Amino acid sequence: MKPKTRFIKSVVETAAKSEVVMPWARGTRRAEMIARRVAAATERRTSKAS
Repeated sequence: MKPKTRFIKSVVETAAKSEVVMPWARGTRRAEMIARRVAAATERRTSKAS
């Protein structure tokens, strides 16, 4: 097996094992992120109206 092929195979295997949770993933963290965004948007809207 060529070194490049072995490296790519290793990277693909490692990526398959990885279970990093992304902030935009579905679930509680996503709901919290959306709630913060909505709250910030409403805060900006109310401060412009004043």
